[in-house]
Amino acid sequence: MNSLPLFAWLSPAFPVGAYAYSHGLEWAVEDGDVKDEATLLAWLKDTLTLGAGRNDAILFAQAYRALGDKAAFAAVNELALALAPSQELRLETAQQGRSFLDAVLNAWPKDDLAEAAKEIGEIAYPVAVGLTAVAHKIPLAASLPAFVLAFAQNLVSAAIRSAPIGQTSGQRVIHALTPMIEALASEAETLTLDDLGGAVFRADLGSFKHETQYTRLFRS
Repeated sequence: MNSLPLFAWLSPAFPVGAYAYSHGLEWAVEDGDVKDEATLLAWLKDTLTLGAGRNDAILFAQAYRALGDKAAFAAVNELALALAPSQELRLETAQQGRSFLDAVLNAWPKDDLAEAAKEIGEIAYPVAVGLTAVAHKIPLAASLPAFVLAFAQNLVSAAIRSAPIGQTSGQRVIHALTPMIEALASEAETLTLDDLGGAVFRADLGSFKHETQYTRLFRS
């Protein structure tokens, strides 16, 4: 199977607007929780294992398996949107999901993907990417860890732009996270919607506080 499209879809050049979102990281920088390489790594570890990283991986896998089952797919997508703890984070996943699906349908069309998209209004980002991966017959074992890695890379990019963290430090953080990402993706393949949940209360509250933050570079 050809996994090469993943490099295009998960690239910063793909038109989903990922650069405009920090998933609350901008507030963490403003409040002093993230101020250097070590604190960024700690914040991202929690985000990946206890927050959106883990949940998005589960949702990706469930959407991947739901192609052709309208009821199951609708349930996964509805839950994915409902899990967003704040208005900004719902916008983050819904805007990227819609933009991703529209770009793929126009540039990388597939009949079964177009059929599945007909009845979709709002769509969460992990659901959109999971649906696209299975429609293009890219194995879950390849597409899921690539998706989680791209999520982590986008947050590191946001940290580089908003905190005193250089590009080399950012790459060290990504390297340190890679084994965790591989394990998380492997585990998520075996989990169900009943395993969804989170315990990143400070990050969730930070996403609310970011809505009224005085100076902002990012939309979340």
